Amino acid sequence: MNKTQAMKKSISAQIVNGFVTNGIGGNPAGVVLDANHLSDKEMLNIAANIGLSETAFVSSSATEGFKLDFFTPNRRIAHCGHATIATFSYLSELGRVAEGDTSKETVDGPRKITIRDGAAYMEQLAPQYRGPDDWLNYGVTVADLLQSIGINEGSLDPRLSPTLANTGNSFIVIGVKDQQSLRALTPNFELISAISEKLNLIGYYVFTTETADYDATTRMFAPRYAIEEESATGMAAGPLACVLHDYLHSQKTTFLIEQGRLMEPASPSLITVELSMKNNSIQKLMAGGQGKVSQTLSIDY
Repeated sequence: MNKTQAMKKSISAQIVNGFVTNGIGGNPAGVVLDANHLSDKEMLNIAANIGLSETAFVSSSATEGFKLDFFTPNRRIAHCGHATIATFSYLSELGRVAEGDTSKETVDGPRKITIRDGAAYMEQLAPQYRGPDDWLNYGVTVADLLQSIGINEGSLDPRLSPTLANTGNSFIVIGVKDQQSLRALTPNFELISAISEKLNLIGYYVFTTETADYDATTRMFAPRYAIEEESATGMAAGPLACVLHDYLHSQKTTFLIEQGRLMEPASPSLITVELSMKNNSIQKLMAGGQGKVSQTLSIDY
């Protein structure tokens, strides 16, 4: 055995699909429990070796129910919706968290978590919006945005302009007029990454309300975080629900958002978003769904 082999360590990681619908689909996340001893560098190495869009590392917290650190294959991320849902669904299955309320500590502060019938729901903040006029200060135009996903203005939903929305993470929310337009997107990941860097985005959340069964059907692109397209994004569904309420004037306070069906290969996911209102103003929201364990891995780091 050489020195490198002797120094290698391994750890167990679960692959848990967040936001499954009828027990299938969803978005796979890595979940590593009892991670108190891991450094940031080690967590990043583990996340890169797992190779999924996000991995959650669960450790003890002095102030909240659990501490969660999230890493993509190439960097830390403040919050991750599907990895949160995956983690707390798995903790519920193990009996390490009970029905009702708990919380997570993150690098961006604490967030409430609710377990309801085994499904997990996570708190997000009141929305903040920035329109295209603000983007000009950062050298970004709507034309640049459209070029980066291969569409023209005629494909947009005429009821609203693309909007930067943040409920904990920043996404540009882009409405298109129909499912054909959503399916026909041709993302240029280099351009999307460059725009995301300028505006400090996680990525784009593109949607249409042309759907019979849900409030919106969506696609998400985040190449800046080494995620070309993913099948469920709770931290993007939250901002979208806020846009549906505040910009498209929906009177609903609970939204069902589909994602992943138009991916290749398809992995249909369902995200529920519940808005908390006061005087018709969104104060906070909860986004959640079901998780399902798919496999266990042993990861060297």
